[in-house]
Amino acid sequence: MAEYRIAPLSRLVEQFEHFPGIGYKSAQRMAYYVLGLSDAEVKQLSDSILEAHQKIHTCKVCCNLTDQETCSICRDPARDHSTICVVENPRDVVAMERTQDYKGTYHVLHGVISPLNGVGPDQLHIRELLARVKDGSVKEVIMATNPTVEGEATAMYISRLLKPLGVKVTRLAYGIPVGGDLEYADEVTLSRALAGRSEL
Repeated sequence: MAEYRIAPLSRLVEQFEHFPGIGYKSAQRMAYYVLGLSDAEVKQLSDSILEAHQKIHTCKVCCNLTDQETCSICRDPARDHSTICVVENPRDVVAMERTQDYKGTYHVLHGVISPLNGVGPDQLHIRELLARVKDGSVKEVIMATNPTVEGEATAMYISRLLKPLGVKVTRLAYGIPVGGDLEYADEVTLSRALAGRSEL
C-alpha cells in the first residue's frame, strides 16, 4: 500500500524538523498549524522571518544580536563597561539579564571550542574580545560559558589568553548542574552563581 503523502506538506514538516529540539511529531503539528492560518497571517509570519533574518546582525562591539550598529547594552552609559561577561550565545545574554543583578557588558562567542564538531578558536569571536580588553579599560572578565566539557575548555583557553593582559578573570560559581545550559536556569540559581564567581 502506498504511503499517504502530500509533497508540499512533507517539505514543510522537514523544514520544521531542522529546528533545534523539534522532532517529527512537533514539526507535523507546527506544519498543520501553519496550514490553518489565513493568507494574511501566513504573510505576516513569513515577513517577520525575512525581516529578522535581513535586519538582525552582530553588534560590532560585543557580537550580541542587534538591528543597529551596536546593541542597546553596549550603548547604555549606565552599564559598567569595565566588566565583561563572556557567554556562548545570545540566548545566554537574555538569561543573565533576567537576573537583573548583572550591570556590566557582555561578549558573545557564538559557540564553544569543540574539535569533534570542527569548531576551533578561530571560528569563535575570541579575537574581538581580546581587542576589547587590550584597550586597558576592562578590569574583569567573567567566564560564563556553560558547565560542559567544551564550555570549561573554552573558558580555560580564553583565560590563558587574558591573564598576560593583566585583567582579572573569574568563573561563575555554578549552582547550575554540570551539563546544563544557562538559558534553562532559573533567576535565583543564576544570581547565586554570579555572586559566588571565583577567579580562574
